[in-house]
Amino acid sequence: MVNAWEVRDWRSRVADLYAEVRGEAAPDAAHRRWVDGRAALLRDHPASPVPALARASFVPEVAPYDPAFRFKVPVSAAEAARREVPTASDGVVPFERVGRVELPGIGGLDVWWLDSYGGGIFIPLRDASPRTYGGGRYVLDTVKGADLGGASGALVIDLNFAYQPSCAYSSDWVCPLPGPGNSLPTPVEVGELHLPLP
Repeated sequence: MVNAWEVRDWRSRVADLYAEVRGEAAPDAAHRRWVDGRAALLRDHPASPVPALARASFVPEVAPYDPAFRFKVPVSAAEAARREVPTASDGVVPFERVGRVELPGIGGLDVWWLDSYGGGIFIPLRDASPRTYGGGRYVLDTVKGADLGGASGALVIDLNFAYQPSCAYSSDWVCPLPGPGNSLPTPVEVGELHLPLP
């Protein structure tokens, strides 16, 4: 059973890892740092969502870096919408749509604000690839430190950093998953790919 201090440390380490990623000048070098850092957390950290018996030999499958999937895009206005995601552990988790980003040649994604204590930008993604987790992946989740940067009104969206939510590894975790505005009809075969556990 994961305790609160282990989760706190996990989030702190994730935030530190993304700070290192943002500090790298070359996106491919930043991606290598992220791949190595995330693999170490998933394998070694006590709050890892990977079941304990699978951790020692666990290596996530991540596609090679492809610069065509990195974008710095403006956040455009979008019609207000609210999603309330019921969870077994956290009650109802509310999100407000605060905008939309258009990724040239790929499609658009809704940008959500976690409308509860702490807040944060949240961009999940579901795509048509059979190689990615069917429930979707996360691109940004700033409440947990997963933030690639940007300026006011624009975000760095790099799909090479799309990662599986904790619930992809274990049913002990409950995760908000992408809705229709975060589902793409095309495959996005970069980022963390789905690796079913034994």
